[in-house]
Amino acid sequence: MNDVIIIGGSFAGLAAALQLGRAGRKVTVLDTGLPRNRFAGHSHGVLGHDHKPPQDILAAARQQLARYPAIRLVATRADNISGAIDDFSVFTSDGETLKARRLILSYGVVDQMPNVPGFADSWGTSIVPCPYCDGFEVAGQHWGVVWSGPQSHQSVRLFRDWTDKLTVFADGHDIAPELQADLALRKIPVVDGRIVEIAHHTGHIETVNLDTGRHVAVDILFAQPRNKPSASLHESLGLATVDTPTGIVLKVDERRQTSIPGIYAAGDLATPFLPSVTQSTWQGAMAGIFAQQSMLA
Repeated sequence: MNDVIIIGGSFAGLAAALQLGRAGRKVTVLDTGLPRNRFAGHSHGVLGHDHKPPQDILAAARQQLARYPAIRLVATRADNISGAIDDFSVFTSDGETLKARRLILSYGVVDQMPNVPGFADSWGTSIVPCPYCDGFEVAGQHWGVVWSGPQSHQSVRLFRDWTDKLTVFADGHDIAPELQADLALRKIPVVDGRIVEIAHHTGHIETVNLDTGRHVAVDILFAQPRNKPSASLHESLGLATVDTPTGIVLKVDERRQTSIPGIYAAGDLATPFLPSVTQSTWQGAMAGIFAQQSMLA
């Protein structure tokens, strides 16, 4: 029997495996090889790995884990989970049944691209969600902000640390009068109408095209499309979730444990705000440590 099965082998899952493997705990990591940030050319703000391709960082991590005999990495999908603490069963797409005392869910989320031509093609290149991840590289350029609700006002205030050239795209939303007044005071134009196309060249935005007929040129577009967990295991388990402006995440306590004893969660799957590689790595490490501590005699 495994001490821990980790479902999801990106930054959070591998960080959890590292802590458990170093404690001599038997660990199996199940991974489909489709990390959320595979569309990004580089990861930024990662200490010691700044401006490296995320796939290169993950490849180096997997290579480093190979020296720990207690860790097994398996390229497969977890299809179902049953059992309870100290006796979980995980059924894989390969037809294998694995047993474990604890589980860590780190299978992340997938971004749901809007049905706008050119949006998905530009995602990760010139349409990005996070200023901490990509802001430095495009500082001082003309940023567009796709309004998604009142939380976008905080984004606009935040973005002024990187650029003073901002345009807000209402994209069909009614922006509250007091927020419109504040944007006007900040000299940030608001463009009405829905976005119907992203005109681009190999993923680099040329114009944002609107149903009003306007074509607005920006250098980069910040957007927060909705996302959803990349698997439905949490639903079949009945785990508690938390609603966020862009989707749901798993509810965890201060020790990364979900609403079912013995099941922990880390990474974007359990991060309500500003997900990042750094945060996922930290959460994964802590989930591994807390899972280990929960098994002490």
